[in-house]
Amino acid sequence: MTQSQTDPAAEAALLDAYAAGDADAARTLATKYTPLVFAHAFRMLNDRAEAEDVAQEAMLRLWRHAPGWDSAGGASVRTWLYRVTANLCIDRLRKTRPDGLPDDLDVADDGPGAEARLQNKARKMALEDALMQLPDRQRQAVVLRHIEGLGNTEIAQIMDIGPRAVESLTARGKRALATLLSGQRKGLGYTDDTVETS
Repeated sequence: MTQSQTDPAAEAALLDAYAAGDADAARTLATKYTPLVFAHAFRMLNDRAEAEDVAQEAMLRLWRHAPGWDSAGGASVRTWLYRVTANLCIDRLRKTRPDGLPDDLDVADDGPGAEARLQNKARKMALEDALMQLPDRQRQAVVLRHIEGLGNTEIAQIMDIGPRAVESLTARGKRALATLLSGQRKGLGYTDDTVETS
């Protein structure tokens, strides 16, 4: 569901019911937003357990924030949750840096053979590793834009910066990724001069 498809009045009513302890409203919000929050946290942290903790904390903060929700002047629930999630991730990243990729990293099966699966896994691991080398704000902008597929306006709200700053962070992040991945181009099976970063 895109932000434009979200009805602010319906969100506000759902949050009112959630704040009042309505179990159906809680299930609806959890079903709708927890997968988005978890996926974003996992892409930022590259750690399933940490991402689960962040998702739980973000949803708990939504519950605490629900009684005073301002649908007229505030962001959508999705935008608010992305922002809270990003801030929680940045806090965790500042405390400790991950040592490596999780062993259970799943890769989609794009090809029929084992070679294609291994190559796709190597590409994904190289991208994840390169993402983790970016400064936090660049990584956040690149993930939100090119992996989550959000627009610059929504990213600007999430990151509390202007759209031009989003463009700048995204462009610098993509250039840094290209530099980090350029030496691996042949080993990752790219035959031309470009390395995909999205």
